[in-house]
Amino acid sequence: MMANKISPLDKRINTYIERLFSDVSPSQQLFDLKEELFINLKEKISDYKERGMDEEQAFKEAIISMGDLSGLIEDMRKIGQDSAKQTVYSKMQARISTLGIVAGALITLFGIFTVLITYFMNLPNESVVGTGIFIVAGGVLMTYSILTRETRKKYAMNKTRAFLYSLSIGLILFAIFTAIITFVTTNEMFMAISSLMVFFMAGVGLFLYLILTGRNRYKDAI
Repeated sequence: MMANKISPLDKRINTYIERLFSDVSPSQQLFDLKEELFINLKEKISDYKERGMDEEQAFKEAIISMGDLSGLIEDMRKIGQDSAKQTVYSKMQARISTLGIVAGALITLFGIFTVLITYFMNLPNESVVGTGIFIVAGGVLMTYSILTRETRKKYAMNKTRAFLYSLSIGLILFAIFTAIITFVTTNEMFMAISSLMVFFMAGVGLFLYLILTGRNRYKDAI
């Protein structure tokens, strides 16, 4: 369930969660719940440590603060045993993801064609480059839709994490877009680089953080 390199605390949290659901059949819903529990526990432990507790005490307090999870475990057990419900859920999510991918691709193509049309219409460079914002939007939508799609080998990514990945891609694409439009309007390379730097660094930083803290979504590794 976890990425290859994990901290001892992450491993301990993961082990605790896996033991809770040891007799529950795997499903996308269970994977999503485990993700949520992992994040909540880690945040609570961090909060308790900031209050002065050591890691052991913080871990115990975080577990206690989660309350009785028997109801959730039973719900997940029922879902795991109901293959029909799992199939319906997966198909519904797949349709939503497919619509997002198609819409993102169409928006991206619209942006590309609009750039070409405005270029051959001999419009001002700012107008030509400005239409490229559709490419940025399409790229963001496609990224989110692809990551939240369940496949035969992988579970869909947590929606919050997928949003952050999309945001990082959006920042990188927007950085390139901003740099180009800044250059064509000012003809100053240093200003274009300055525009690129801010958003690009933010996007790359967020992307690297997500990569380094990623969790294993392969079904055979859960």
